[in-house]
Amino acid sequence: VQLQASGGGLVQAGGSLRLSCAASGYSVDTLAMGWFRQAPGKEREFVASITWSGNTIKYAESVKGRFFISKDNAKSTVHLQMNSLRPEDTAIYYCKAERVVITTRPDLGSWGQGTQVTVSS
Repeated sequence: VQLQASGGGLVQAGGSLRLSCAASGYSVDTLAMGWFRQAPGKEREFVASITWSGNTIKYAESVKGRFFISKDNAKSTVHLQMNSLRPEDTAIYYCKAERVVITTRPDLGSWGQGTQVTVSS
């Protein structure tokens, strides 16, 4: 499966952005999808995930209540709505797809190319 992430940009603290990840070559209704991020000088970290059925959603503690993940199976797209953004949310955001559940293993699943999110104070 090929993943194309978009929607990043520059926003002031307290603002919102909506990231999208379009999948091709595979139907997302059979895939678990997730978002990770990597800030400069830091390791890539988990942000959010949603199972293939959409029944189970997980968030990192740092984004709970501010970020919301959703799937549009008809458009083979997963979204990440990011509200109340903070400067510490600044990072490159990557989407990921896996067959059963999203893991943190970088060698499993498929990764998108990343989209830059910058939050100014």
